[in-house]
Amino acid sequence: MSSGTTGGCCVPSGHAAPTARPAVTERPDRPVRPRRPFVLVPAGRFRMGDDRWPYDGEAPAREVVTGAYRIGSCAVTNAEFAEFAEATGYRTDAERSGWSFVFAGLLPDDFPPTRGVAAAPWWRQVEGASWRRPEGPGSCADDRADHPVVHVTWHDAVAYCTWAGGRLPTEAEWERAARGGLTGKLFPWGDELQPAGRHRMNVWQGVFPSHNTAADGWYGTCPVDAFEPNAFGLYNTTGNVWEWCADWLDAAPGVRTGTCRVAKGGSYLCHHSYCARYRVAARQGLPPNSTCGNVGFRCVIAADAG
Repeated sequence: MSSGTTGGCCVPSGHAAPTARPAVTERPDRPVRPRRPFVLVPAGRFRMGDDRWPYDGEAPAREVVTGAYRIGSCAVTNAEFAEFAEATGYRTDAERSGWSFVFAGLLPDDFPPTRGVAAAPWWRQVEGASWRRPEGPGSCADDRADHPVVHVTWHDAVAYCTWAGGRLPTEAEWERAARGGLTGKLFPWGDELQPAGRHRMNVWQGVFPSHNTAADGWYGTCPVDAFEPNAFGLYNTTGNVWEWCADWLDAAPGVRTGTCRVAKGGSYLCHHSYCARYRVAARQGLPPNSTCGNVGFRCVIAADAG
């Protein structure tokens, strides 16, 4: 069992690592057609990173070229993941380990004491927490079918994408799509956090971690298509849930291994007083066996698969 190191408000990085993970193959009939469309991003060049935020490897900003691809307009939902689990019998790492990390503010006041994360006690180890039961026993994902699936490791995300005839996006693909064609902006719509006073994403308001006013309308996750899309038609590329990417964090050129995978976009727990990682350039590294209540993913398919 990992000791439960943490990314602060963002995500705890420790979890059990189940062995003998079952193989999942692509559907033999056809790729899954999600309830929400994929968006075509043509081949091209964009400016990745942000010199204003030198930590976490965001700087220096640099020119990056990507090929054409299609990316999910939304993160994968509970309903879509349920289709996968029913069709394959797949059990996530959290289900097989028997627990996952849950934000304490989502637990009932009388929830029994459990192990927390030393550097971030708002994360609690909850027996029975998984994508099916996001806050553990007594909770259920059935009433949030259009919310992003959470409590999924990088391996779980890869398994779903493989079955769906796709893959996880690279970090460059994710960031290019998240920017929606804008250059050098903090958010998918520009540099202003709340343009004209309007909330554009699901993040923490108030005093973290003790009081969330939920002024944006949400305390935990929100539907994957809440708020306005960016110019490419992608929803919630900042806030709501962190999203797994294919890349290793800070791997040297040509090196195909590492200890952490990249996650992008921030989550409903991000707050300017703590990490301010609710930006398109923001990134963090997570061990691929990490699982908690604010990390999900979206898929990429080939440009000609639409």
